[in-house]
Amino acid sequence: MTKIIKLHRGLTINLKGVAKKEKMEVKADTVYALQPDDFEGVKPKVVVKEGDKVKAGDALFVNKAYPEVKFASPVSGTVKLIERGERRKVLSVQVEADAKQEFVDFGKKDASKLTGEEVKASLLEAGLFGYINQLPYAISTNPQTEPKAIFVSALRDMPLAGDFEYEVQGQEQDFQTGLTALSKIAKVYVGVGKNSTLTSTGTGTNVEYVVFDGKCPAGNVGVQVNHIDPVNKGEVVWTVDPTAVLFFGRLFNTGKVNLTRTLALAGSEVETPAYFDALVGAKVNIDGLREAPEHQQERKNVNKNGNVRVIAGNPLTGKVQPSTVIGAHQSEITVIPEGDDADEILGWIMPRFKQFSVNRSYFSWLFPKKDGYILDARVKGGERHMIMSGEYDKVLPMDIYGEYLIKAIIAQDIDKMEALGIYEVSPEDFALAEFVDSSKLELQKIVREGLNMLRKENE
Repeated sequence: MTKIIKLHRGLTINLKGVAKKEKMEVKADTVYALQPDDFEGVKPKVVVKEGDKVKAGDALFVNKAYPEVKFASPVSGTVKLIERGERRKVLSVQVEADAKQEFVDFGKKDASKLTGEEVKASLLEAGLFGYINQLPYAISTNPQTEPKAIFVSALRDMPLAGDFEYEVQGQEQDFQTGLTALSKIAKVYVGVGKNSTLTSTGTGTNVEYVVFDGKCPAGNVGVQVNHIDPVNKGEVVWTVDPTAVLFFGRLFNTGKVNLTRTLALAGSEVETPAYFDALVGAKVNIDGLREAPEHQQERKNVNKNGNVRVIAGNPLTGKVQPSTVIGAHQSEITVIPEGDDADEILGWIMPRFKQFSVNRSYFSWLFPKKDGYILDARVKGGERHMIMSGEYDKVLPMDIYGEYLIKAIIAQDIDKMEALGIYEVSPEDFALAEFVDSSKLELQKIVREGLNMLRKENE
């Protein structure tokens, strides 16, 4: 019988522009860029030179601290540019794709007959191991860690997030193979929503589905770890994006690296929110969305009447970037109003019947918008040197004292940080707390700085 965990804290933000469950097509550049910053905690060492020929699956860079952890090229072609920033930091390795793709053949394998070490070796060889993250520290893991469990959250419930259960349609076999492979290393827990159809698929005795019934952020893997098997000091759990499980399954089923993702193009400024397929590293033109098949007429799809903000990811945890390069762990692109051209009479004192409010400051809570609210990128306030008691607890369904943990991180008190549960959190767990925070603190940035400080102290 599937275990059900009921969560009583959280917040559902109903935004306009949820992607319809239909596939569209977008234009993609012929140049693909794999970005080391997508893999938190990895210090890259580039192993190719500009002008080198590579196949899909060949390593572009490795983790300097663990050279056996490679990162595979999504396409075959010619290395066009090794982009560097300040202090020669590697920003991306760019490959111009061939017209006809070639793949490194790693050989098909029956995941059910492999040992844990063989699974790990296969992922390392194919340059996919780096897609596995870990708690503590919320970083890309290394092959020397021994996880007590592996967690996969197939529930995405952030505002405008892509629906994984739509993405996995037609790829159930790859998903099962990926889970079977991971289960050879440690017990695998798969978190799903209460109406999930994934629980009806069998994946082996070492894979357990757990239903999470509650508001956002029930889909955060950190929340799920906290409720199933919390991380104590000295322990490690692995966390894997469900699309990465598909990558692993494809590797074992076909012997090739296939980094195709299904992403949601969503947001109030998108004329036709929908899904599209793209490789990791693809530079896509979201303004050229068109209906499949290819012969149908292309049309503009992003509202340009006002300034817009394009976000790689969802509005709460995504990153603002000038070019739409598909990230390694990205499941959506969202487009919302920037808000810098807004001109409101009387400002906050207006009654506001159509704007979202957490604490019912506006009358809009009397008339909720079923088709979703339009929120722009304005902070609507300045940073205050105080933390309002009780705000974080309302939206943080974890058995930790979030407010006191933030204070401990700001004070750089490592002993208190450890005692207050920093080992089992990631920055995204505080995304909703950041949204409701009256003090306008950048909580996700604060948590990341705390995790980096703790990791440096323990190394």
